[in-house]
Amino acid sequence: MAQAATAKKSGGFDLTLLVMPVALIIGVSFWYIVCRAHTIELPNGHHEAMKTADGSADILGLIYMGGFIVPILLTMLFTVIAFTFERLLTLGKAKGTGDVDQFLATVKSNLASDNINGALDACTKQKGSVANVVQAGLHKYADMAKNTELETEQKVLNISKEIEEATALEMPSLQKNLSVLATIASVGTLVALLGTVIGMIKSFAALATSGTPDPGALSQGISEALVNTAIGIATSAFAIIVYNILTSKIDSLTYAIDEIGFSIAQTFAGHKK
Repeated sequence: MAQAATAKKSGGFDLTLLVMPVALIIGVSFWYIVCRAHTIELPNGHHEAMKTADGSADILGLIYMGGFIVPILLTMLFTVIAFTFERLLTLGKAKGTGDVDQFLATVKSNLASDNINGALDACTKQKGSVANVVQAGLHKYADMAKNTELETEQKVLNISKEIEEATALEMPSLQKNLSVLATIASVGTLVALLGTVIGMIKSFAALATSGTPDPGALSQGISEALVNTAIGIATSAFAIIVYNILTSKIDSLTYAIDEIGFSIAQTFAGHKK
């Protein structure tokens, strides 16, 4: 069963490899085309955000004034959004077509009455990662029930080992891309800090000029610093929240798998004494 699952999961192009390049293209395009259109170019070559109807600065114009670090931060933000939807869909499929608790109750009920075929039928209807692990354990359960050479303890050990191997095969698909989210959560604030420092350097450079400081350069440097800080913090916070939500969902699935795995092994031990 483990070899079959491995063969099923191998091969094919991983579409997630396209997420970050596409996010980079979208981020750069959004910053340079959309956001730049909401600014006014000044005679000295600097840009100023357009004014809204109430006289406040246009948000998109302010984002453009954040400088070249902004597209990097936007790339991270769009990557987090893409992986959030991808992971939610994947984890939804991993749960299967029905309620996981109800599925586990059905399997336990069939095992209690020694109805292996009924439990396997429930796995076929449920589908998903949880059902795949349970199905692998049930097939081993049936094989061990026919085995007349091994002791009961060895049979129970073989069943537990099969469930562990099946779980190990399913876990990578559940945890995929979480490392990217964790990295963005950590790196996002550092990249924002870099943009903040660059903006402050420009501001101090404007103040250091002889004579009257260039107010356009000064305001643009301050805007760059603040915009990068805001986008970076928002991106990191969003990534942290998403990461914690996804890991919580994975933990609940892992707990369900561990619970039914223990139940299968103990039921076999009780019935085959």
